[in-house]
Order: sequence, then C-alpha cells, then structure tokens
Amino acid sequence: MENSDIVVGLDIGTTKIACIVGRRDEHGKIEILGIGKSESLGVSRGVVANIDKTVQSIQAAVEEAQNKTGVEIKYVNVGIAGQHIKSLQHRGIYTRDSLETEISKEDVRNLIRDMYKLQMLPGEEIIHVLPQEYIVDNEQGIKDPVGMSGIRLEANFHIITGQVAAAKNIHRCAYKAGLSVTELILEPLASSAAVLNDEEMEAGVALVDIGGGTTDIAIFQDNIIRHTAVIPFGGNIISEDIKEGCTIIKHQAELLKVKFGSALSTEAKDNEIVSIPGLRGREPREISLKNLASIIQARMEEIIEHVYYEIKNSGYEKKLIGGIVVTGGGSRLKHLPQLMEYVTGMDVRVGFPNEHLAAGNPEDVTSPIFSTGVGLVMKGLEFRDELATRGLTVDDWAEGREGTPIVKKQEPAQEEEEAISEAEEVAREVAEEKSGNSPFAGLRNFGKKIEKWMNEGID
Repeated sequence: MENSDIVVGLDIGTTKIACIVGRRDEHGKIEILGIGKSESLGVSRGVVANIDKTVQSIQAAVEEAQNKTGVEIKYVNVGIAGQHIKSLQHRGIYTRDSLETEISKEDVRNLIRDMYKLQMLPGEEIIHVLPQEYIVDNEQGIKDPVGMSGIRLEANFHIITGQVAAAKNIHRCAYKAGLSVTELILEPLASSAAVLNDEEMEAGVALVDIGGGTTDIAIFQDNIIRHTAVIPFGGNIISEDIKEGCTIIKHQAELLKVKFGSALSTEAKDNEIVSIPGLRGREPREISLKNLASIIQARMEEIIEHVYYEIKNSGYEKKLIGGIVVTGGGSRLKHLPQLMEYVTGMDVRVGFPNEHLAAGNPEDVTSPIFSTGVGLVMKGLEFRDELATRGLTVDDWAEGREGTPIVKKQEPAQEEEEAISEAEEVAREVAEEKSGNSPFAGLRNFGKKIEKWMNEGID
C-alpha cells in the first residue's frame, strides 16, 4: 500500500496504547485503514513513568496496526497530556518592513515563531502556540490577516507549556520503538477535532475527555480556543474506589464498572446483586449494584465539580450554547450525561469520533475511547497538507529541507541515562501523589492546554 498519503496517530494513554492508521478519501472524509491496540503498562496519569514497558506496549500496538493494514509505520503523530501541562495568555508583536507588500503567511509564521522564544521556567518548554485573534495597526478582531496591509502585526496567543522531561520521554519511547514523532499534539485538541462540529465550536462548547489517568478540558467559542485544563484523575480512580469499597481486586473492579456501573445511584434497584467469584476457591462475594453506583457517583460528582470549576473559571460559562461534549473511555459510563447535566445545569452529549469519518470504517473506531487517536490522524493530515503547500513531504521536513526539522535524529545512546532518570523522577512524583505526601495530592487544577508544535524538536 502506498504510504505517501497515510498518517498514523499514536495515542499513548494511561490504560491503553492505540495506533490508528488513516488517510483522506476522494471526498475529503477520513478513512481509517486499521487500528492496533495494546494495554498500556508504563504510563501513569498521562505521563511516561517506565520507558521500557511503554516501548513494549507501543511496539505491540504498532505491530498489530501494521499487520492489519500492510502499511510500514515510520512516522507517528503522538498525543501529549498530563498534569504538567499549563497555559498562559500572551500578546506578540511583529513589525514588518513595508506597507507596500501584503501581510503574508510567512509574516504570520514569523510572529508565531517569535512566541517560541519566550523564556519559560526551568524544565518547561512551549508545546503549542495558538493564535486567538490578530491585530493589524491597532485594528482588532482579525481572524486571518494574510493579504492585508499593515506595519505592526500583533496577536493574542493561548500558549501551552509542558515539562521538557515528559516530551523527551515520549520521543525516546517512540525512537526505541523504531518510530519518529512528526508532531506532539495536545490530546484534548485532537479529541476536539474528532468529535466536535463547526457549529458547536462557533456557538461555544466545552470538550471534556475522561481518560484513564486524566480528565482533559478544552473550551471553544467563536471557533477560537479559549481555555484548557487538565484534572489529574480519570476512570482509573473510580476503579480504585470500587476496589476499596467492595474489597475486591482491581481487575474485578474494572469489570464491575464497565458492565454494571452507573453514574446515578437512583437508577439502580436495591435488590440487584452481582456475584463476584472468590479467589482460589474462596466463597464468591455478592455486590449490591446500588452500592456500586453510589461509589461511582460520589467520585464522578467530584470530577464533574472540578470540570465545572474550570468552565466557570474560563469566563465562558454563559456563552457555551453548545454545552458540554463528553468523550473518552469514561464517557461510556451509564447515566453520565444525566449526572453532568444535574451538576452543571448545562446540556450534555456524548461525543463519538465519527464527525469527519467516511462510511465503511471499522465499527469499533467510532467508540469514544478512540476519539484522541482519530483526532491525531486528522491533525496529522492537516500537517501534511500544510507541508504540501510548501512543496514538502514529511521525509523532506524530517531531513531538515527548507527549515528546521520536527524530527531530530538521535543516537541510540544519546541522552539515554538522562531520559531514563527523568522517567524515574516522574514515577516518584506520581508515587508521592498516590501516598498523599505530595502538595498536589487530591483533585485540583493542574493546567491548561492546546494546538500545533511548530518547528520544535526534542531539545
């Protein structure tokens, strides 16, 4: 199969690794050619905590995708998330040389590139620079300044930052798995592309992606990203609550949540009981579905309250005509939309990644668990289209032709000890949070998120 039009999204999640291969058909729709999936063994709360285990999981997912599609996978678009993600608002200024020439795409690129030169805190780097609006010679509210006349080009930016270590560890894992990362894409940005439609993004909508380790939030209004945030808890914490509350093992807790769980205890009948096999011949345990739903609802209400805090904190609570779109694995929980509507007072729907898919795709790809992966494919196709307008392929850009490469070749031993020690440090931080010794233990806002990694390598 010809690889020039193929794009691969690699979703490195807390509970699963998903490798999705896709391309654009003749009608402009996204055609998914195949999916590879494996259990995620080395990721905790959205960040790599064990490089070797993560590499093994990536290789398993990629191998399955290659076998299903016949495509040799070389480049991948990878999602990034985690509690280290933060954001800031900044206004940038670029002074042009002449009024005689029109503002060009290159002028806009220069303005955006300048934003990547901002000084960050030690250990942090800029991941995305997202233009919100442009100002040309003090004329505000411009969405696209290309073709206009003006000397002073300004823009308001939503800038996403993250830990250098977290980004490097993703690159390291991909490299050790035999892959090159073309783009690191903030996960809720990818999910938004997959499940939101243009009308919702214009009217105002909050995208809430409930994954295993984190809950990611992206707020759009007037087709502009307005606010992003990460809550460092997701579906896994609910499974932990079930395990503790029902005194069963984690695997059983996860099965209970998926098969019998509900976000509303009022929807469960008092006399509904499920029997859990005992360990090694022990007596089976009987679990009340009413109690199960009560455990789930208590934790889910807490997560939703933090989501609602972020929505109110954005200042756009009253402007989100499209309400909330919830996606990710956690969105499959029964009665979750009803609970979210009760807590927030906003309209809620479940987002499926089929907004832009062609007919005849694999049925399972429309599950909310693949929203990020499908969105990564879409963002990868946008990136290839942008390169094509400059007469470049991904291979060209990776080799540094006509600009700074996204992908930097690494020697196998280069920075190996540094990357591994960074991963171990992340693992220690996660362990501190779980033990309650970290100042960040508990639910709280850890940052904000969104858009494209331009001209950035791994250094």
